[in-house]
Amino acid sequence: MPTAVISPGKVLSGQVQPPPSKSMGHRILIASALAGGPLPEGLGDSQDIRATRACLSALGEGGMDLPVLDCGESGSTLRFFIPIALALRGGGVFLGRGRLMERPQGVYRELFLPRGIRWEQSGDRLTLQGRLAAGKFSLPGGVSSQFVTGLLFALPLVEGESELVLTSPLESRGYVDMTLAVLSGFGVEAENQDYQRFRVPGGQRYAPRAMEAEGDWSRDSVQGDRVVLEYMERLRGPGEVSLDLSGCPDLAPPLAAMAAVREGITRFTGAARLRMKESDRLSSIAAALTALGVRAEEGPDILTVQGQRALTGGTVDSCSDHRIAMMAAVLATRCQDPVTLTQPQCVEKSYPDFWMHYRMLGGEVYVI
Repeated sequence: MPTAVISPGKVLSGQVQPPPSKSMGHRILIASALAGGPLPEGLGDSQDIRATRACLSALGEGGMDLPVLDCGESGSTLRFFIPIALALRGGGVFLGRGRLMERPQGVYRELFLPRGIRWEQSGDRLTLQGRLAAGKFSLPGGVSSQFVTGLLFALPLVEGESELVLTSPLESRGYVDMTLAVLSGFGVEAENQDYQRFRVPGGQRYAPRAMEAEGDWSRDSVQGDRVVLEYMERLRGPGEVSLDLSGCPDLAPPLAAMAAVREGITRFTGAARLRMKESDRLSSIAAALTALGVRAEEGPDILTVQGQRALTGGTVDSCSDHRIAMMAAVLATRCQDPVTLTQPQCVEKSYPDFWMHYRMLGGEVYVI
């Protein structure tokens, strides 16, 4: 198993081209395929994007058998394709790796079982069989916005009008905004009623079009992560700061890195969903910071970080989580001693060029 040793105290400077938004890339690929057009290039080559491309290929293959969709470790791919496969092929066999099949899927299960859809899971294999039909779908908004996106992609394909009703406030609204923007761009109507109800006419057709994925993250964007500018500004000064992550959970690792080296205490709230990521990300962030000499404490849905003037360095377990690995690399620039990182290749899930770009900016990384 490879291990990376990251030299401490390096000053990173220069310019690199960040990868396209993975979240937008998934959506553009799916909409392009549903429109019957060619799959666009230039959407990055992360493991998650490759999983979506592979699933689209499998979904498009003919035959009477259920398609086999290998989702890798991509939660977006799995949750987007479940209702799409039910609408187009009457189900599918979904494969996953890592913690993917341990992540919550019960929202779909509770929606589909009463509708006569067979649901059977064994280890990393999930089999669904049945046809998605129009109707009223009531689901919580606080587990993951990906369930809403999956239904918004699939319900326009079936006959009859459908309605999504959220039984709790929608978290990560920005991701649903991205979905609605892509749907609109491909000529599909879905009416958003204050993020509580969504009206989706059936029998629609996706219209082919060319759409580029913006950078991750881009200015003037619907991406929820645009809040990073406000949050970074609040972290620039000393003192106590509280930041709500309920709408932007993926920002936790980079913001935690900034909190680790500022003067004062930072409390990250609304963070319970971080426990359902590629790792238990509340726990893995706290463990990584602690390993580097930072005082960090986790609670059920909170992370508290006491900033330090200097970090010690040490061994960080990436937990096979791409965002933990990248956080450790950033923090190495403020460490006194080297940072040893397990499984550095996990960055390929979202940012395959990360280590190359890190070196281009002046960082030093040695893989053992």
